[in-house]
Amino acid sequence: MGSAVLSQTIPAVKVSRLFIYPIKSCRGISVSYAPLTPAGLRWDREWVVVNSQGRACTQRVDPKLALVEVELPNDALVEDFEPTSDSYMVLKAPGMKPLNICLSKQHEVTDAVTVWEWTGSAWDEGAEASQWFSDFLGKPCQLVRFNSASEVRQVDPDYVRGQHRTYFSDGYPFLLLSQESLDALNELLKERIPINRFRPSILVEGCDPYSEDLWTEIKISRFSFLGVKLCSRCKVPTINQETGIAGSEPTETLMKTRSGKVIRPNAKNKNKVYFGQNLVWNWMDSSVKGSGKTIKVGDPVYILGNVSSAEEAAA
Repeated sequence: MGSAVLSQTIPAVKVSRLFIYPIKSCRGISVSYAPLTPAGLRWDREWVVVNSQGRACTQRVDPKLALVEVELPNDALVEDFEPTSDSYMVLKAPGMKPLNICLSKQHEVTDAVTVWEWTGSAWDEGAEASQWFSDFLGKPCQLVRFNSASEVRQVDPDYVRGQHRTYFSDGYPFLLLSQESLDALNELLKERIPINRFRPSILVEGCDPYSEDLWTEIKISRFSFLGVKLCSRCKVPTINQETGIAGSEPTETLMKTRSGKVIRPNAKNKNKVYFGQNLVWNWMDSSVKGSGKTIKVGDPVYILGNVSSAEEAAA
């Protein structure tokens, strides 16, 4: 079945929180507003730590990355912000001295950086950053930044057409969740978990639990987003983001309530668990011309299209 087209006159929900994760798998930053880019919220997943083979380090293997705090300059999310030689991203971690990463310096290019299916070049953040992460993780590492001057990482064309792209996210530039879905999950857990377990870009509120599964097109303020596919979850939600220690929940409960077998019994991938919806921003839409390409907490969300069940949603 195709998706239904709904009226946009009454906002169904609103944005309750926004998050950016400048370094893949490191701690996120809760923000009140953020400029939109085709590859995600500004600064999101522009950096990744890689091992000696150039492969991305993530919390799946290196849960200590959850303990790395990231700070950006106070004005880094102003839409026309351009970093200067005095603009730094500051990293902090237990037992480590703070590390300053200049946001404007010239970089050496390093080749053969790999994130899942993608391999390309990236900008090396230098020997001091490499040593810092190597010391913290206890193995040779390198911090690199996406080489936006010469690389484009397209999202999976099997799920979305057009010039949609991402940096070092797992696969898509935005992840949306609802507070109601988290609340419904927490009702089933012995110990409640915070939203940081799921690392969304956009948290919304004012809808039924898991209704975001069904959304195929939404508008946040005046900006159009397409619902690409349900987000299948890996080990990371089991990792306490304050301690870096993994447990069995919430995956154990999600297997009983949000597995493919439960919500998509006639589809493939019955043993995957789903929580949230991957999005792309329709940045080529005519309504995005001009300045002011920023979304903020409190923005209304209009549901423009949906499917009738999770069975019909892409996953």
